[in-house]
Amino acid sequence: MSEYGVMLAEKQKAKYTYGVLERQFRNLFEKAAKADGITGEVLLQSLESRLDNVVFRLGIAPTRAAARQLVSHKHIVVDGQVVNIPSYSVKPGQIVGVREKAKSLEVIEAALAGFNHSKYPWLEWDENTKSGKFLHRPERADIPENIKEQLIVELYSK
Repeated sequence: MSEYGVMLAEKQKAKYTYGVLERQFRNLFEKAAKADGITGEVLLQSLESRLDNVVFRLGIAPTRAAARQLVSHKHIVVDGQVVNIPSYSVKPGQIVGVREKAKSLEVIEAALAGFNHSKYPWLEWDENTKSGKFLHRPERADIPENIKEQLIVELYSK
């Protein structure tokens, strides 16, 4: 495969992993390029702080697609307010939880049952309220996704 092909494949993998379409991904990249810090790292942090991804990471949903659906169907609250925008960017200190009406949903109970909540150092889970706190943006070393963000930066820099 050509060098360009390798970079493109890496970008496609990132888009597919996080369930983001091209335009949104491009916008996230452009914001990351303007922000302070390493562009690739900032891009991954932006993807990790999306509401659908935070819901997935907290174990409220078994997959990112399921998390996206829970958010769209108004089962998720951020700081007590219902948010139905999967791309909503969660800020450090915000609390993401399950809406009171939705706490008994089978899909949520099943997902939470076998989940290790201490897996991610940037999230804190509270079992009693079925909510998690987004402590801070994750460091690159803490993000488990196998994405070579430098290739994505190089691709967009062409």
